[in-house]
Amino acid sequence: MPAPDVAALLLELERFEPDVVDDATTAVEWLTGGDPLESITQLDVCEFLWFTLPLKVGGDQVAVARALGLLFTLGGMARYAALCAAPTTARILRAYAEEGEDAGTAAYQAALDATGVLPPDIPDLGWSSIMGPEEHGAHVACSAALELAIVSGELQPGSPAWKRRREALTRRWLTETRPELGHDSWLHRVHGERLNRWVLGRGSARRELAQPFEVRLHAPIPVPDGDPVPPLTWLLDRASREGLPLTREHRPARSVTAAAAHEFGARHDVGALAHLARTDLGALTRNGRVLELTPLGARLLTDRESLWHSVTGLLLGSARSDLEVAAQEAGLMLLAEGNGFTDATLAGRVADVVDLDEGSWEVCADVAPSLTSLMGRLDALGMLVVHDGLTLLTPVGRSAALAALRAHALRPRKYVTHG
Repeated sequence: MPAPDVAALLLELERFEPDVVDDATTAVEWLTGGDPLESITQLDVCEFLWFTLPLKVGGDQVAVARALGLLFTLGGMARYAALCAAPTTARILRAYAEEGEDAGTAAYQAALDATGVLPPDIPDLGWSSIMGPEEHGAHVACSAALELAIVSGELQPGSPAWKRRREALTRRWLTETRPELGHDSWLHRVHGERLNRWVLGRGSARRELAQPFEVRLHAPIPVPDGDPVPPLTWLLDRASREGLPLTREHRPARSVTAAAAHEFGARHDVGALAHLARTDLGALTRNGRVLELTPLGARLLTDRESLWHSVTGLLLGSARSDLEVAAQEAGLMLLAEGNGFTDATLAGRVADVVDLDEGSWEVCADVAPSLTSLMGRLDALGMLVVHDGLTLLTPVGRSAALAALRAHALRPRKYVTHG
């Protein structure tokens, strides 16, 4: 049922435009869900007119938009009434009708971004396509704050600095503590919601393993003191000074492997490190038979925090299948506890955790390639050590594992698309 203020407006509308009352009722029920009309925001109105109306509401959509505009006018909501009659709305509805859903959706997304009320991604938070209650509440609150800033003149969409100011306002709104949240912040709440969702992933064995990490991962993982990734820093520095010569097979030349062995021990695989730096990080590029530093590599060489975040992002970010993600995630959790494993015992424990078919050698074989890939990256980065026949993480490696797990747990949820 409509809220009382809406019911009064509909009665008034019926007195002078009786033919549009049904359309206005349809529109306001979709838009408010029974909440008071004053609770809606510009984002709500835009999403209704440019997405919900053309895709989910039947009948004459132009007439529905016009009826809603009349209702807004009666309610003293002139800005929202103007949106209903705007050329942008007519153009988007026409795109859906004449060019199809993809064209209409593209026009809607472009128009929504141009309004300035859509909260942008910030370094601390990329918005999900599928939001939980806390994230939805944060998104609505940020959009309302942006709308108020635009109305007051603090933000001017389209001006040279408006995107930077919009991001700064969004970040401030998310990170400041608020009395209405019990002196918590929206960012803290969204992170807590995502961590809890991550812990409650599939399988009781995985949940049991992940549970202690919900608290451990809530705060950002500090960047280790000093040089966090000495082998990679050494490689990039050498490339910046003289390039890295390659063999005919495009592997590091003997002079490079000998120098790496002198610095980091005979077992260090500088070829794997060079491949990681070039293919995964984009920090090196091949010019004939020489690896040279890219502009990104030059920046990483001088910015230890960026280097750390880029490297830890690789530990889980390169997984390509659900099995690979689950296996590498479980492997990092097991290693982050400080325990040592052989390849076989780690594969067996991971197979149990990811809840595959129970306990056969075939199960271990399923997860082994994913773990080999993960362990190879950790080893190339100097984050593994072998003690009494067991492989375990160094202290820096444990920090890297926690940082990678945290980034993975806090990632935005996206719709899966199939191309």
